[in-house]
Amino acid sequence: MNTKEIDALINLIDDPDEEIYNRVREKIVSYGEEVIPQLENIWELNSFGIEFQQRIEDIIHIIQFDSVYSSLGRWAKDGGKDLFEGAMMIARYQYPDLDEAEAKNELQKIRQDVWLEINDELTALEKIKVFNHIIFDVHGFRGNKKNFHAAQNSYINTVLESKKGNPLSLSILYIVIADSLGIPIYGVNLPNHFLLAYLDKYNLMRFIDGSFDPNEEGNDVLFYVNAFSKGTIVHKSEITAYLEQLNLEKKPEFYNPCDNVTILIRLLNNLVYSYDRLGYPEKVRELQKLHESVAAHTNQTLS
Repeated sequence: MNTKEIDALINLIDDPDEEIYNRVREKIVSYGEEVIPQLENIWELNSFGIEFQQRIEDIIHIIQFDSVYSSLGRWAKDGGKDLFEGAMMIARYQYPDLDEAEAKNELQKIRQDVWLEINDELTALEKIKVFNHIIFDVHGFRGNKKNFHAAQNSYINTVLESKKGNPLSLSILYIVIADSLGIPIYGVNLPNHFLLAYLDKYNLMRFIDGSFDPNEEGNDVLFYVNAFSKGTIVHKSEITAYLEQLNLEKKPEFYNPCDNVTILIRLLNNLVYSYDRLGYPEKVRELQKLHESVAAHTNQTLS
């Protein structure tokens, strides 16, 4: 990185000619995240005026947004194997300076407590009881029913801090811990809600290798779990009744496990809805772009 060249460009940031500023901004942005510390140092000096500071903030935001956009695209293209990594990428959109190590440490504490209580001799239902006890009783996680649509419910770092979330974020927590322990719990992308599916070993292999019948309505699922209601067990018939109540078609995708890319698309949909309700059109536009970056590797669209 050419520090002198960047210093020269920074000195042109407050140029009154908009065309010159746009070219300067484009050039600085091209350096990527490594230029941010230099920009922040200049901003802290506060010797160029409010407009200069605002332009510095805008440039930093553009660089950070581009980084999240590119990272999410690569994550989805590679198959979205690490759900926690994907959720953290989205969290960095709102919290670019978040302490990822701290978030992982909090997650590890929960995982460790579950691991200490669980073993292969337990039945699937008994394992769920362990999960529920550790996550909801010991660590105190709960559904944020008072402020259900708050954007903070969708950022995994704030969920870990506040111990409050929505159905999707609490399910992500559940899935990530289960995956680290080799327990077959996956998400189910139900309309207006999100559930978890517990697969047995045979159907787990069918799901992994893609040989389960996607046209069947949950025949590969032992039972479902509602993370938003402290892990209560849900049966297939209850999903059917729920869909009938909403006058929705009983599509197989409402019963079957979904992949991590689908989960992150749902997460972005939730954030778009939250910020649209709050009246933040710029955030809505940016999140729609992030959605496009992920959905480019699927057949899904923003809804």
